[in-house]
Amino acid sequence: MKKLSPESLMMSYGFKPELSEGAIKPPIFQTSTFVFKSAEHGKAFFEQAYGLREKYEEEELGLIYSRLNNPDLEILENRLTLWDQAEDAAVFESGMGAITTVLLQFLAPGDLLVHSNPIYGGTDHFVKHVLPKFGINILGFDPDQSQEEIEKMIVDSGHSDRLKMVYVETPANPTNHLVDLEMCRSIADNFQKEEKVLVAVDNTYMGPLWQHPLKHGADLVLYSATKYIGGHSDVIAGACLGSKELIKEVKGMRTFLGNMAGPWTGWLLLRSLETLKVRMEQQARNAALVYEAIKEHPKVQTIHYLGALKPGTPQHKIFEKQYKSAGAMLSIILEGGEKESFKFLNNLKLIKLAVSLGSTESLAQHPASMTHAGVDPEDRKKYGISDNLVRLSVGVENADDLIWDIEQALES
Repeated sequence: MKKLSPESLMMSYGFKPELSEGAIKPPIFQTSTFVFKSAEHGKAFFEQAYGLREKYEEEELGLIYSRLNNPDLEILENRLTLWDQAEDAAVFESGMGAITTVLLQFLAPGDLLVHSNPIYGGTDHFVKHVLPKFGINILGFDPDQSQEEIEKMIVDSGHSDRLKMVYVETPANPTNHLVDLEMCRSIADNFQKEEKVLVAVDNTYMGPLWQHPLKHGADLVLYSATKYIGGHSDVIAGACLGSKELIKEVKGMRTFLGNMAGPWTGWLLLRSLETLKVRMEQQARNAALVYEAIKEHPKVQTIHYLGALKPGTPQHKIFEKQYKSAGAMLSIILEGGEKESFKFLNNLKLIKLAVSLGSTESLAQHPASMTHAGVDPEDRKKYGISDNLVRLSVGVENADDLIWDIEQALES
């Protein structure tokens, strides 16, 4: 049989209608627990779930309890692996649930976490203010630093022998700065001792379609599935993808933190995955048209947009190597400051003033005072999260209508 594309498999992969009264779509398995056929089955399921023995050949983990597994969750995790060509996936009730679970699972007191800057405000807070409470050492690097400079920083930190993870957000939220993942892989390998140094990548800005970090040396890919994967502003979720071995560890921590996605969340995301490709492609087309229409506007200083990267520059070289699209995120640097940014946002008619991104509707917000308000002011200044930066997530509306709305708000 022909090998089918992910967008085709999203309609049926991992689901057997005959097990659900012939339903063409998976039902919502709104149940807390599952009945065992026998006590022996129950024992076997728990032995496997808690790692007390290796799985027998062709044995599948039986349904036990919805904190451990649920049909909607399992089908969703199977389908999510297709875009990134991952071996396994773990889904959570939020993107921060995925990120924090991964960090807590693979980092211990005394370890060193190296991370890119800037990163999403919630991640920034957890990394810089929560992890140090557990004795974890933190070291950030800038997007324009060379591998040699970063490696020198690691050595100079005095913790190079305990480097456990390189955590990367690329493109960076909200500046669209790119980080070379193959460079990060090389850095991790250069400091590897007996235990592998992991590379984890927050791929939320690109969704599962436009960048595939596992192909460029990453071990783990993280998503706020609220964004492009959910895509309708009606569900909060997160995901982590990688090898079976690593995801087994992630799911183990998830079990005891209790932050797995429930059946209703799983069902909503299964619905969304069917239209992910057509939604994201339309959003990318719209973003390109919006950029072209407003890039020369007198009220606009510049626009951070991947489609505007100049050929031959280091950032463009990374883009050509890692990305399949310029995406649908624009950071518009306006003339003026916070006052002018707020006036622009307050005068939008079609585009909604709200945080989040990747949804069918276009969204605009002010990172410096909203999503990144908790970031150190000096870091905001250093990384260009300025008072005159407005972040725009382009949706699937008519492009002419979006351009009209932005232009009339700029004129205001």
